[in-house]
Amino acid sequence: MQLLEERILKDGKVKDGGILKVDSFLNHQMDVSLFGEMAKEFYRLFAGEGINKILTIEASGIGIACITAQAFGCPVIFAKKTKTKNIAGDVYTSKVESFTHGTTYDIIVSKEFLLPDDKVLIIDDFLANGAALEGLISLVNDAGASLIGAGIAIEKAFQPGGEKLRSKGVRIESLAKIKSMEGGKPVFG
Repeated sequence: MQLLEERILKDGKVKDGGILKVDSFLNHQMDVSLFGEMAKEFYRLFAGEGINKILTIEASGIGIACITAQAFGCPVIFAKKTKTKNIAGDVYTSKVESFTHGTTYDIIVSKEFLLPDDKVLIIDDFLANGAALEGLISLVNDAGASLIGAGIAIEKAFQPGGEKLRSKGVRIESLAKIKSMEGGKPVFG
């Protein structure tokens, strides 16, 4: 998606360790107009698939997922990283290793919101090593729901997550695929 790639080049910052900071428009301060255009593209890519739930993980994917859910006319479920008193009853859980934070944590979704007859589209801001996406896929599988695919804002294609999950048959549509970050600039491809 050219609009997103242009924004990454203009406002993104490459940091040591393969980190791309896009917090000025994507995952801290959010450009809702940009999210609207991204949602239109996700809808175009996945229209006609009968999607009735959008699933994401807290916190950075929530904004994009909400705008995308408006395009599909369905609710958003976000996997929580900690169990709270607000989640009562049975839950689906999965372990996720965070590349950015260097920790492993449990993600949790209430069984009341993720059902066997759901057709689920996962939405997230980044795909790098694929751990978050694998955790979300595990929740969908545990619920007996149908995974339609994953819509990713930015994929770091030089890291193994996308290739690994595609080889397992997961449909992944990334709006911006970065093949390298050379000289402090992302290279798309």
